[in-house]
Amino acid sequence: MAGACTQGIDTGFVALGYGKVGVLGIVQGITELLPISSTAHMRIVPALLGWQDPGSAFSAAMQLAALAAVVSYFWSDVRALVMGSLSALARRDVQDPHLRFSLGIVLATIPIVIAGLLLSSLLNACDSPLRSLQVIGLSCIVMGLLLAFAQKYCNHTRQIGQAGWLDFIIVGVAQVGALIPGVSRSGSTLTAALFRDFEAKEAARFSFLMGLPAIMAAGLKEFYELYKAGIGLEAWTILGFGLLIASLSAFAAIWGLMRLLDRFSSWPFVIYRIGLGLILLIGFQLGYLI
Repeated sequence: MAGACTQGIDTGFVALGYGKVGVLGIVQGITELLPISSTAHMRIVPALLGWQDPGSAFSAAMQLAALAAVVSYFWSDVRALVMGSLSALARRDVQDPHLRFSLGIVLATIPIVIAGLLLSSLLNACDSPLRSLQVIGLSCIVMGLLLAFAQKYCNHTRQIGQAGWLDFIIVGVAQVGALIPGVSRSGSTLTAALFRDFEAKEAARFSFLMGLPAIMAAGLKEFYELYKAGIGLEAWTILGFGLLIASLSAFAAIWGLMRLLDRFSSWPFVIYRIGLGLILLIGFQLGYLI
């Protein structure tokens, strides 16, 4: 079903109510941080259940749930980066590894900030063509193939402490792909990190830490857009309930991802992404999914 519009913002989630938003919060939380595209699942799950599309605003606002989960899970890393960088600034030690890593994160965030601002009207528009099942399905398949190539043909020996400026630039540019529904932010950055020869778990850790500013910015920006759109109290409480559920499921997703990568590397996600993309494209062609 088509979404609803409030001041040009897709707010289909409001009509779903607490129960359905709770279900979608679980799906969003799990898929947001796995390299399998939360947007794809936010389109296919409501379509299969006959529910209204929750809209791009819901998916973007749920970024804050992912932020809470990543900061909680990687708290020791986040704390070390923040405290180490502040200490290095106080000492004016520009060679400090914590400060250099933090500056690398800032550098990697610039491309997606610029692209997000330029494409914001298209990304958040009601019935945006980028949320079509054809685009999402094709994106899933292409990213699945790229992930397979990176897994099979690259050497996975590097640690996160070996990350240099070129790594941040390449993975940062790859992060721009997350603006295309079906690509997945974690999928694009994880794949790019694997292409840079990081170990699978280290690539995921690099992906999550590097993505913190972009995740926070996307979520806060969407909250501001919803505020400007003037949505009511009920809409805010429904969204807040979804955020709570999504935060818990996102934390569980990170825990599962790190263990899957340790045991099977990224192959389960390659198979899943390609299979999901084919299901979306075939389902659309046969009229089962719209």
